[in-house]
Amino acid sequence: MTFGEQNSLPQSFQLMDKAFDSGINFFDSAEMCDHLYSASDVSGATASETQGRSEEYIGRWIRSRNIPRDRVVLATKVSGPSGQMTWIRNGPESLDARNIAEALDNSYVPMFGETEYDQTRMFSSVSFEEQLAALDKAVSAGKIRYIGLSNETPYGLMKFLRVAEDFFVNTRIASVQNSYNLLCRNFDSGMAECCHHERVSLLAYSPLAMGILSGKYLTLDGGPVDARLNLFRGRYAEGESRYNLSNDIIRKATESYVSIAEKYGLHPVSLAIGKASCLPRSSLACHMVFVSIALHLLLTS
Repeated sequence: MTFGEQNSLPQSFQLMDKAFDSGINFFDSAEMCDHLYSASDVSGATASETQGRSEEYIGRWIRSRNIPRDRVVLATKVSGPSGQMTWIRNGPESLDARNIAEALDNSYVPMFGETEYDQTRMFSSVSFEEQLAALDKAVSAGKIRYIGLSNETPYGLMKFLRVAEDFFVNTRIASVQNSYNLLCRNFDSGMAECCHHERVSLLAYSPLAMGILSGKYLTLDGGPVDARLNLFRGRYAEGESRYNLSNDIIRKATESYVSIAEKYGLHPVSLAIGKASCLPRSSLACHMVFVSIALHLLLTS
């Protein structure tokens, strides 16, 4: 959730109330989620001023509603090196033990990772052992319960599992949070096999492909002005490169999916969510949807 950037505290509470009352008990965030797209939000507030609000709003909601802690599963992520988010520990410069520990002191459950392998974009290398040692220490201290990865590759997942098995008998990778939807099925290529045999659950994010699979961007006016890809146009290179309707293949695929939904009397959102839920239960833990207003929850529930 981009609480603190697109949503005020009352709006965030309204969303979480609706979700919780509808039976949703898994809430996902990240230390960088409140400024996912730019160094300042739509109100002009800088990232350094609001960084951490997404996690803060969830914590304040739990306390305000007096929700027993065991009723909610809360996941969040330590930010890895990107060279862009300089307001978070100078980048961060690396995902070493110090950065993990500093993030934990201001956060909850770490899940982390880069998006895709690119040998031309090598950041400072940190060993699997160092990262797992920092996380194992946090587990032993009771700061976190489970360890997960995000935007990970089959190689990375298997290395983490092997190192954990060899050196940290009480620490294991429980989940991996990767994008999975009708337009992005990289998980099926290699990760699905690894997760199935190693019993690692997928936390599938972006089942609506940043809203594209809802069909709202296919209109002549390009969709609502406050829709995420319009509101933050040019500020989120990774997402826009993956889900760009100027790409003829992506546009035609999206149009086809919307057409199929209409043919069978489904809302395109229902079709997309249904696909994201089709993985075997042994692999899929949940799918996560970013919403900005309570009405969106009505469409996905």
